[in-house]
Amino acid sequence: MSGSAEASPKGQERAEEVEPSQSALAKLDPAAAERKRADVRDRRLVRKLRQGDERAFEELVGLYQNRIYGLMLRMIGNPEEAEDLAQEVFITVHRAINTYRGEGRFYTWLYRIATNTCKNRIKYLRGRNFHRSVPVEDTPEAHGSAAEGGPVVTLQSQVAGPEAMTEGTRLESAIQRELANLDEEHRLLIVLRDVQGMSYQDILKVTGLQEGTLKSRLHRARIALRDRLKAHMK
Repeated sequence: MSGSAEASPKGQERAEEVEPSQSALAKLDPAAAERKRADVRDRRLVRKLRQGDERAFEELVGLYQNRIYGLMLRMIGNPEEAEDLAQEVFITVHRAINTYRGEGRFYTWLYRIATNTCKNRIKYLRGRNFHRSVPVEDTPEAHGSAAEGGPVVTLQSQVAGPEAMTEGTRLESAIQRELANLDEEHRLLIVLRDVQGMSYQDILKVTGLQEGTLKSRLHRARIALRDRLKAHMK
């Protein structure tokens, strides 16, 4: 895994960022202010975890476990595998916490670990007659709030017109089934952007893609999903 060197003093100082003042937050839009609060909270918890406070680790898990599980479930499609993978991600986080330099968001560092773990498992399962045992739309965890890793933007709004929007849950179910049939890289980008609502900036950090490459691949992914849905929209 990249970034395996011990955290530098500079990185540790960044991880110890102080809580922003209310006046500073007031200058930001609500989304940016919430993002700032979350980043400061995460860095505080990382600092405590480095100091041996296991309660800080439990809090980090509580904050992100549903989002990570939701990512794994939509990528793998098997609840048992998704749960195992989510646990593996947090074990890796605990072991590697001293490699987090504090130069970027903990959130994107966590997601890099999660996506790499997921890709490795997909490679392992490929050719082993693995199948999605439960449709994602039938799994309650796939429909949590945005804070819990559920849809932030409905996929309908990305791939269908006004007429199809009236189809409601039937079309949503079709979207989830066809999403599972997309190429792995296309599926990942749609899940990160259109399901979990991740910003382009954060996706760039997670995937390591260039901005132009990301936007073109996401565009192709949406087109591929839309094409697969044509049969469901007649």
